[in-house]
Amino acid sequence: MKNDHRFSGRVAFVTGAASGIGTATARRLLSEGAKVAGFDLGTADVEGVLALTGDVSRSADVNAAVAAATAELGPIDILVCSAGVSGNSLRTQDVTDEEWKRVMAINADGVFWCNRAVAPGMAERGYGRIVNVASIAGKEGNPMAAAYSASKAAVIALTKAVGKDLARTGVAVNCVAPAVIETAMLGDMSQEHIDYMVEKIPLGRMGKAEEVAALICWLASEECSFSTGATYDISGGRAVY
Repeated sequence: MKNDHRFSGRVAFVTGAASGIGTATARRLLSEGAKVAGFDLGTADVEGVLALTGDVSRSADVNAAVAAATAELGPIDILVCSAGVSGNSLRTQDVTDEEWKRVMAINADGVFWCNRAVAPGMAERGYGRIVNVASIAGKEGNPMAAAYSASKAAVIALTKAVGKDLARTGVAVNCVAPAVIETAMLGDMSQEHIDYMVEKIPLGRMGKAEEVAALICWLASEECSFSTGATYDISGGRAVY
């Protein structure tokens, strides 16, 4: 159930807004009254969203996009870090230096650059909501996904640290840990990898991007007032901790 006015007067900055969870989240924030900037390598195809292009793995790109969004829409109240890659489905011994660095740069460095870019302004204004997208792989580790699992574990730990750093500023920082979600990202994975992940889900199906967006939007709202540094499971029962 949506609340058309929940984010009235709020400005949101969503990374990875051109596809998957990022697109679903941007649409829902917009439909509930927020002004939304979408940041991605490609253009966010969501009517009404300010599309900003750049690479989350480059801190200069992140800083420029945050500045552009602020100039166009106003100070950022909500950050959703959804940009990420699954990485290639490889056994640990087959992961190259370049592949490890690529996945970590996008999934871990990118989240840090974004959190760092918006935190000072949010803290100064005494309000903010940051939601980082991690993964069940960051809790449990998946075979054929050493880089991805490590990068998402980093997001979980980063969320705990930043949440505690900002705990008395009015800024809440939380993350979500989805199991396999039906998005374009699956195209980078082998069928063996996908089958393994779905088999582990008690509900017996993949999640939908809109289901993850619903949880993200609660964490991004004023209703989430006594939680920070936490990881919220959305894995169809795979992880219950």
